[in-house]
Order: sequence, then structure tokens, then C-alpha cells
Amino acid sequence: QMQLVESGGGLVQAGESLRLSCVASGLTMSSYALGWFRQAPGKPREFVANINWYGTDTDYADSAKGRFTISRDDAKNTVYLQMNSLKLEDTAIYTCAADPHFYGSRWLTGDLELWGQGTQVTVSS
Repeated sequence: QMQLVESGGGLVQAGESLRLSCVASGLTMSSYALGWFRQAPGKPREFVANINWYGTDTDYADSAKGRFTISRDDAKNTVYLQMNSLKLEDTAIYTCAADPHFYGSRWLTGDLELWGQGTQVTVSS
């Protein structure tokens, strides 16, 4: 059935970069808006980035603007999150999500159709 699988997490030092990938199966990715969330231990889930069906519009949390870039490659059924200038506060489990009907404000609620299991990103000093 439909699923999303993240990869690319790991341990990095502050100031370094990391690229996360999320591969979809059982669905046609071009029919879905895509995005990323993160959750640190003991903290609420936080919206990070969103990209529309066409790859022509993106949205970022203030904490991600200027440092993170979301992109999609529908031929590979993959959405990416390029993370640069990583900070200690970026440490979290990063999860991708997909929804066929909504892009934008609904993503802030987290009420979306499909979620991955997450990949751990740990930033050290």
C-alpha cells in the first residue's frame, strides 16, 4: 500500500549540512503536495517546509527560511530537504508527509493523509 520512507538522517556538527530524502511507493507523487515536519523529544511537532504539486511554490517555517530548501523529483517519487548551517536546535526526528488535496495553511495543523516514520537528525557542537 501507500507509504513514505525517509532516509539521510545522522549525526552532524553545527554549521554542517545534511540532505534528507523521502521516497513514496504505492502512489503517484505528482498528485500530492509534500512537506516535512520535525519533533524534538518533549516538544510539539513542528512544521518545517511544504511544496505544492507542481514544485512552483514553497513555504517554510521561520526557523528554516534561508537555511533549508525543499524540492521534489516526481520521476523518482522523492521529496528532499536540504539543510544547511545546521544548529543544535535542529536536532529532531524529521518526518515527511503527503496530501492529495491540500497545500498551505492546512499543513500547519498536521491533519494530512500520509506520513512517514521519520529519520533522526542530531546536531552536535
